[in-house]
Amino acid sequence: MSAAYWSLLLGILLISMVLAGTLLARIPLSSAMIYMGVGYLLGPGGLGLIAPDPSRDAAGLEMMAEVALLISLFAVGLKLGVPMRDRRWQLPLRLAFPSMFITVALIALIGIFGLGLSPGAAILLGGILAPTDPVLASGVQVEAHKRPDTVRFSLAGEGALNDGSAFPFVLLGLGLLGLHDLGHRGWHWWLVDLMWSTLGGLLIGALMGALIGQLVVYLRTRHHSAVGLDEFLSLGLVAISYGVAQLCLASGFLAVAAAGLALSRVSEHPLAGSVSLDGHPGGEPRATHSHHASAAMTRAVEEFNEQLEKLAELAMVLVIGAMLPHAVPEAMAWWFIPVLFIGVRPLAVLAGTWGGPLPGLQRAMISWFGIRGIGSVFYLMFALHHGVEGALASLLTSLTLLTVAASIMVHGITVQPVMAWYARHKSGGP
Repeated sequence: MSAAYWSLLLGILLISMVLAGTLLARIPLSSAMIYMGVGYLLGPGGLGLIAPDPSRDAAGLEMMAEVALLISLFAVGLKLGVPMRDRRWQLPLRLAFPSMFITVALIALIGIFGLGLSPGAAILLGGILAPTDPVLASGVQVEAHKRPDTVRFSLAGEGALNDGSAFPFVLLGLGLLGLHDLGHRGWHWWLVDLMWSTLGGLLIGALMGALIGQLVVYLRTRHHSAVGLDEFLSLGLVAISYGVAQLCLASGFLAVAAAGLALSRVSEHPLAGSVSLDGHPGGEPRATHSHHASAAMTRAVEEFNEQLEKLAELAMVLVIGAMLPHAVPEAMAWWFIPVLFIGVRPLAVLAGTWGGPLPGLQRAMISWFGIRGIGSVFYLMFALHHGVEGALASLLTSLTLLTVAASIMVHGITVQPVMAWYARHKSGGP
């Protein structure tokens, strides 16, 4: 198809989403459901205009999914805006680490005893399907500049962290299959892939976000320079945090999420005698004011990232829809997905949050909205790119794509009515 046809098709799709945006908000259909349907129609299952092949195009699809994840992780980090010492982080941390580990273990057991996989292949399957999705969870994400609700904050924080915390288990699965070096008796995996990757990623991202954010605010408030080009600041901070973390063998995903959180926590150091803009509408612009520069910077970066996130979602879910014909329904897939959604996820949430001050309704909400999506697609492509092939590649591709498609459909249909009911219940309504 020529560039002119591609341009026309893309333009029609984008304008259609603008025109239909209000209508979609009134019906129980998420934008991801529409994108996936359009992707299937454009792919080999429909018109055949695009034909992404998970095996042949694994490297390119891996990079595409990785970029989409980085954009979303940074955006979620910006929205969370709660210092890590705040006790509200207890639930997201429990979900992103103990619950995620339990999810990997349960899926691995199902893989061994239900699907007949080897331990390495079963752990790899668990690592691919364990992370929840920060890109497709817009219906349950925290709302910027508002006090975060427990359910929304926990799900958003989990999605921001567990894409990084799942990576070591993907590497462990690959290592047991002979496709990754685990070191003598697994020392490299324990020390580098697991411990340093997690802690180093968080530390590097927090340091990059805080230092660069403080530098920009200092230059704006003290010298009225470095003003504007907030889009470059957003992309640059994502790139630097990811690059430094990867070069240091730490998690780039955790670094980018931590950088977004750190940037949102940057504060000004007002000049002596300076006054707030409140009551002084004719004062200097917010971007350079000693009381408002950091808030203006964060808001501008956040708005740009939200638009990038929507474009990333469009691109990736279109590709997922186009790849669905490669998902051959396996004999066991009919029971695997329901067990994952209504068995594994609730058990992992219950075990990981046991003993915490979490009411039953909130625990049930968090258990249901374990949305799978682009993170799982990234890990699938990573595994295929790093040597998984044959029958195992076919099984992983089928289970991953069918699970993601089912999650987009089931969670997309239920998110609006369930979250609306939850909001009414919190406010004491019927």
